[in-house]
Amino acid sequence: MLENSLARIAVSGSLAYDQIMDFPGKFSDHILPDQIHNLNLSFFLSGSRQSFGGTAGNIAYNLSLLQERPTILGVAGSDFLDYKKWLDLKKIDSRKIANVATDRTAAAYIITDKADNQIAAFYPGPLPPRYARRAAESLKNIELAIVAPDDKKRMLDYIAVYKKNHIPYIFDPGQALIAFSLAELRQAIYGARILIGNDYEIKLIIDKLGLSLSKLVMMVEILAITKGSEGSDLYRGAEKISIKAAKPKNVSDPTGAGDAYRAGLIKGLIKGYNLKTCGQLGALAAVYTVERFGTQTHRFTLSEFRKRYQDNFQEKLAI
Repeated sequence: MLENSLARIAVSGSLAYDQIMDFPGKFSDHILPDQIHNLNLSFFLSGSRQSFGGTAGNIAYNLSLLQERPTILGVAGSDFLDYKKWLDLKKIDSRKIANVATDRTAAAYIITDKADNQIAAFYPGPLPPRYARRAAESLKNIELAIVAPDDKKRMLDYIAVYKKNHIPYIFDPGQALIAFSLAELRQAIYGARILIGNDYEIKLIIDKLGLSLSKLVMMVEILAITKGSEGSDLYRGAEKISIKAAKPKNVSDPTGAGDAYRAGLIKGLIKGYNLKTCGQLGALAAVYTVERFGTQTHRFTLSEFRKRYQDNFQEKLAI
């Protein structure tokens, strides 16, 4: 049984089997802009591997490396047993994950080219209608929750319960962003402690809401914008903190780096660190994922993490 004192972070999002594939060229060399209406392509791949993935699984895995024991809220199918064993091995609380025996777990099919561009297809898996509210209402001793990309209705249900029960939450719409109406997007952002997304996603939100960046910043306590190898920007009121990216030993696969960043950021917030340190924790957690093929294949000890943190940011980390 997990100690309640450790189950202080709730991570909701997708749980999926990732089929990650490498294309040794560039997509742009094979896609003709004037023939986009008649697209018919086949890419020959140089590598392929199935791994455990999904936004909730990836964030929780990285939190476990940082010695947190998050509770996952999510839905899986009849083929989830191997994944559940993996989560249990990492001491991640999987007890609130719903298993639907009549469907299969979500699956992502991701092709990455040598410029780190990606083409992906996603099967969402089971969609039980009443799961999210029941699961969120049953949470105890939660200090911070993250609502990561998932079925839109589940995301909105989590948020409704978190608002009602005064649980601080991070809104991370990601790939699900285009599914939100204007009213739903406003509903999710208002009341969030943090809104996080990459630079493209945040620009899409600004355009959809018809706001300036400064107006969006005022809607949440913290706005976090990730920019890949260019680092990230954190906004809190009139304050802007630019975080440099950590240095990778190699660049193997960018898939899952954003989820790892979120785990590092959450770890810093839970520890009460200043915002700059929180962002740097996210940047360093992300770089481990980039160096390994797959989203839950990297590992590190806290002593290794501390040393690499000091090497990258010239600061000691008391973690």
